[in-house]
Parts: sequence; structure tokens; C-alpha cells
Amino acid sequence: MARYPKSKPKIFVLDTNIILHDFKAIRKFKDNDLVIPIAVIEELDKFKKGNDQLAYNARGFMRDIDRITEGRSFGKSGIPIANGLGNIKIEPNHPFPEEMKDLFYDDIPDHRILSTAIWVRDNNPGRFVALVTKDINLRMKSKAAGMEVQDYMTDRVEEEKIENSNKEVQILDNVDPDYIQELAYGPETSIPWKAISSKRPRPNQLYKIRFGKDMVCARFDDTLDKVVLVKSKHVYGIRPRNDEQKFAIDACMNPEIQLVSMTGGAGTGKTLIALASALEQARDYDQIILTRPTVVLGNQEIGFLPGDQKTKMSPFIQPLMDNLNVIKGQFKSTSKEALKIEAMLKEEKLLISPLAYIRGRSLGKVFLICDEAQNLTPNEVKTIITRAGEGTKMVFTGDIFQIDQPYLDQWSNGLTHLGEKMEGQKLFEHIFLRIGERSELSDIASKLL
Repeated sequence: MARYPKSKPKIFVLDTNIILHDFKAIRKFKDNDLVIPIAVIEELDKFKKGNDQLAYNARGFMRDIDRITEGRSFGKSGIPIANGLGNIKIEPNHPFPEEMKDLFYDDIPDHRILSTAIWVRDNNPGRFVALVTKDINLRMKSKAAGMEVQDYMTDRVEEEKIENSNKEVQILDNVDPDYIQELAYGPETSIPWKAISSKRPRPNQLYKIRFGKDMVCARFDDTLDKVVLVKSKHVYGIRPRNDEQKFAIDACMNPEIQLVSMTGGAGTGKTLIALASALEQARDYDQIILTRPTVVLGNQEIGFLPGDQKTKMSPFIQPLMDNLNVIKGQFKSTSKEALKIEAMLKEEKLLISPLAYIRGRSLGKVFLICDEAQNLTPNEVKTIITRAGEGTKMVFTGDIFQIDQPYLDQWSNGLTHLGEKMEGQKLFEHIFLRIGERSELSDIASKLL
């Protein structure tokens, strides 16, 4: 294994997908130097038009690099990014070394980026050089060519933290029966936290307390400084079928909890619970907005689809409409509840909208449900949450093990990032729904196939 002098900064060559994933990535490599192949700039040029997050990131990076280089050329060693950071340089395309020219036949951006990374390595002897990419295929090609390659790890959540987020409910067996009686049947349905824990719990810590053959569900309320009973609530015709759904409804209905994340497999009821809870509280909000990422081919937006916005969004919103129809199915078509849903849709009090149309809005007194949030980057999730105005509540749902975006995984997606960063905040609660309730067939398929 090669050894490099500690005094010399490392050199990282960035792939296009790093910038599209996080346009501020160039400021997250400490004092190490960065190289951007010209092929990356050419690819970014194709992404810069549009209203989606990729276009936003492409434009953001180009504006940033323009500010850094204002009035200066890169020269041999590049230009300082900022105080305490390394230099950055845009490197023209370079061919593969003579002995590698037969390895890759196609003239595509990935190969130009790889060949440039190899050139940078060969022309900087004594320094550590690595290509950084979220593209697994390019990582495999780099390894085949003998090029050092890494994933972008800055926003990657540790495996242990993901496991912990899936076990956030603590099960207690040896609680004094008198305290359980007070919690379940007392006038305040709450008990001191010292009755169940030797140290103060984190805000919104969830508990299942065994009481004979039954379980009592509870949550630590940071404001009251007590453990409070989580009751079974019916919301717009939907009732919880398991304890996790009970926790989820409690979180969605609690006005003190402004941000909720729900993860779990298919059929666990994430979106249905969020939507039913929103409808139950419709009078408290000016608008209910349902949205989800529009995952399409390549970097095309929904604009390439025929028809108006409603028609373009139809393939993406159908799962949301399916959940809405389940709720409507709890009532007769002539009932006030069913008629209220129809009226809200007509008046756009209940709005299904693409994420691109939310950018730039200030969402005041809105109940926002973002479905399939595992297909968002951490920066996209941040962008959505920073739209929140006074009186707004946001619920993010998804399954971190079913990701459709090519450069995201269970460690680096926005939904995982949200749970890891917001843990311990009293206005945030995370629930992992583990039991499928769609049907016996769906549950078996989810576990076995």
C-alpha cells in the first residue's frame, strides 16, 4: 500500500453526481485540494435548466465557482476555495494512458472523468489522489483500472444510527404496577419520568410498558417533564391496527410536534395515517398539501410529459389518490365527510402538488405530507423544511430500503438524514412502522420476496 507524506493535502477528483447531490460539497473536504474535470462542467450544463433540485444544484455550483474564480485563472495549483479550505481547479480532459486505451471503448462522460482522474494521479507523484463518485458502476470501473475511488461520505449516516432509529421504542417490563395504573387510568394519565428511567429521556422518547398480557403505550413529553399515555385515536374513519400506528397518529395529531418522520415497508399505513390525521385537523390549517418526488428518466422533468400540470402529475399522484380513496371508502358517498373531501379538492384546500412548485413558497398554516421522501437528498429535505411558516406541520414518509434514485442509498438519503439530525428535538418525532396492514398477501410478499 502506497504511503503519502502527511504534510501534503490529498487531491479529490469530483464526479458530476457529487455536485448534483450537494452543490456545497466543495466546501466539505477540509484543507484538501479538489479537481473538477471539464467533463463535469459539460454535464452540469445539461442539468442547469428547470425547476427541480438537480437544476438548482447545478446552477448553485456554477454561481459558487464563478464567485471563487472572479478575476483569476486557475493556474497550475488552482484557486483557494476559502480560508481553511484547499484549492480547486477545473482540469481539461485527458486521454487514458497508452496501456489503458483498450480498456474503455465508448467516449462517454464517465470515461473522460476517470481518464482525467488517472492523469491527475500520475502527474502528482507522492500525493494521495482519489476519484469521488456516488455512481457504483463508475466506482467498479475505477477499481478495474487501478484508480483509488471513494463514495461521498459527508452526509452518510452510520449503520448503527439507522439500526437505532428502527428500534426507537423502548419496551419496559419491570415498572411498578401502581405507576402503570396511574399512567393508564389516573386523572392526568401521566407519571414522573423517574418512575421508568434513571436518566432524563430524550424528547418524545416512545415506550411500550408491559402490563400483564397487555402493553401500555407512552411518550416522554419534554414540556410537561412527564411520561404521558399515548391513547388510541380514530382519525377520519381510520383507526390504528397496532401500537406503532397508535404512536404515528398521536404524533400527527399533536400540535406541539411540528415535524414527523415515518418509515416502514409497503402497506404499513404511513401515508394513510398522515393523510387521515391531516383531514381530521383540516379546520386548523389553511391548506393540506400532498407531494412526492417525481422520479423520472434521466434528468427530464415532468415538463416533457404531455398535458397540463394535473395530467403530468397523474402517474406520480395516483398512490396518494389511492390512500384518499381508502379514507373516502370509510364513509357513504353522500356523507358530510366524503362531501368535505370533494369540496376541499375542488377549492384546492386539499392540494396534490409536485415538489418543484413548492420551492420559493412560504408555507404558513399548512399541513404538508411528503411521501416517498427516501428519494430526496438531504439538501432537498432541508429546502422543503425551511419553507415552513408559522402554524405549519410537516410529515415525511418513506421506506429507506426502497430507493429509486440512482445515487442515494439507505445511509445517504434525505429521510435517514432527517431522523439522524433532528433526533432529540422536542418538535420532532420519528416512528418506524414495522407491521404491514395492507393484506396478508402483501405482508408475506414484503417479508419473503
